[in-house]
Amino acid sequence: MTRLLIPVALLALAGCSPAADPDALASVAVVDATCRPTLNGRDVTGCYVTLTASRDDRLVSVAAPLAATAQVHEMKIEDGMMKMAELKDGLALPAGEAVSLQPGGDHIMLMGLTQPLTAGQEVPLAFTFQHAQPVQVRARVAQPPVAGAGAEHAGH
Repeated sequence: MTRLLIPVALLALAGCSPAADPDALASVAVVDATCRPTLNGRDVTGCYVTLTASRDDRLVSVAAPLAATAQVHEMKIEDGMMKMAELKDGLALPAGEAVSLQPGGDHIMLMGLTQPLTAGQEVPLAFTFQHAQPVQVRARVAQPPVAGAGAEHAGH
C-alpha cells in the first residue's frame, strides 16, 4: 500500500507545479525600447519597442512612473486622415512573431510627464500581459529611426 501512495502523491504534487500552469511558461521578450525626447513645453511623448511572445498573448497595459498615464495607441488612416486611438483591449501578440511598435504605427503614448525627457536619459517602463509575467525595462530616450508608412507625420 505504501508503494501505491508514493506515486499517487507525486502525481498530485506534479499537478500543482508551475509547469502544469500554461501561463507560467508564457514569456514575452521586450527589446529596443526607445522613448522620444519631449518637445519644449509638452508633457507627452511616444515610446517604441519590439515584443515577441512565446505563445499567443496580449499586451494589456504599460506603466511609467514618470507619467500620469501610459497607453498603447494605434495609428490608422481613416477618410484620408491619420488618426490615433487607444487600444482599449490591448495589443495582440501572436506566438513567435515580433510585433514592433514604431513611429507612424502602433506605439506607447506617455501623457502627463512629471519632467521633460532629454536624449541620453532612461525611462522605466512596466509591461503587463494577459498570460506572461510582467516585464520591466529601461527605455533609452533618443530619436527613434523613421519606419513605417506615415512616420513623417508622427509628432510623438
